[in-house]
Amino acid sequence: MRIAEIYASLQGEGLLAGTPSTFVRTSGCNLRCRWCDTPFTSWEPTGDDWPVPRILATVAALGRRHVVVTGGEPLLFPEIVPLCVALRREGFHVTIETAGTVLPSQPGPASATVVPPADLMSISPKLPSSGPPEAAAADWHRRHEAARRRDPVLLALMADESYQIKFVIDSREDLAAAVRWLDDLGHDGGAGIDRSRVFFMPQGRAADELARTTGWLAAECDRTGIRLAPRHHIAWFGHTRGT
Repeated sequence: MRIAEIYASLQGEGLLAGTPSTFVRTSGCNLRCRWCDTPFTSWEPTGDDWPVPRILATVAALGRRHVVVTGGEPLLFPEIVPLCVALRREGFHVTIETAGTVLPSQPGPASATVVPPADLMSISPKLPSSGPPEAAAADWHRRHEAARRRDPVLLALMADESYQIKFVIDSREDLAAAVRWLDDLGHDGGAGIDRSRVFFMPQGRAADELARTTGWLAAECDRTGIRLAPRHHIAWFGHTRGT
């Protein structure tokens, strides 16, 4: 699979914020978010093809028990399943970061589509405002809008209850859209969504941007009962690769 970077840092978001982790960042994405903070894995994907054994050896050498497989969109790669299985067999805790639009194909006689084995499925559904400009090259505005919401995929990824959902919020319109989406998922799923595993995360690639959004979003999280997910790594390291 194409790898943009592998590095050790602290998890900056969600349930495991602050946890020393190794990040395996794949390159390639089926979406083109206008505010993407890793354009080198989507708009202009970079990196080289790595076999699974090389990835495993690099992760082991960094010596951290928690591994975050991220992107881009890592679930595009069929090698993700054997990679995650191998990591877990070696005793690593595995988080997979995904936009929740695709499920990987599990090789086998039936070619069944399955959720990959992870200790935590970290899902960041993309709201309507995430789309690129209508004038974006390669018809990406239409392609992004057509691909960004796949509720059956989201429900499948949440089936084993080892998940977190992170909505990126840039405006009050985003907030309202996220709440409506949660309501829709609850209706489709029957028993509803475990909202203790849902986060509203302020959009921002710099500390001042984050502060502006967090200022009003914190109060809305208090009002709605949804957890706030500060983007700690921006405060700790800035918007810098390898962090």
